[in-house]
Amino acid sequence: MLPYNKKFKLRARELRRNATPQENKLWYEFLRKHPCPFTRQKIVDNYIVDFLCTSKKLVIEIDGSQHFTDDGLEYDRIRTDLFESLGLHVMRFTNTQIDTSFDEVCVIIQNYTDSHNQ
Repeated sequence: MLPYNKKFKLRARELRRNATPQENKLWYEFLRKHPCPFTRQKIVDNYIVDFLCTSKKLVIEIDGSQHFTDDGLEYDRIRTDLFESLGLHVMRFTNTQIDTSFDEVCVIIQNYTDSHNQ
């Protein structure tokens, strides 16, 4: 069982309702009906991840430009370290990758889920 901070419940719901176009594309065109069940805007400890597949222990994050500042990179490193300490694998894709290389992103995710039978 992953740690869960219920104080983020309303924020997670808000993020689901106001997802970015790239998050919506990945969700509605690939992850929503994926054979491995994914959830979106899932609370893990004191963070909200974009997508989580608990059966494969996989976190998928879609990063916009704010993630590439010094502060953003450090924040993401701290998050990734925590997720990995919980036994999760983190995949990060940029908004640009979703916009321009969507099929390749889907293949990367599919290859991971196919090769990690838990």
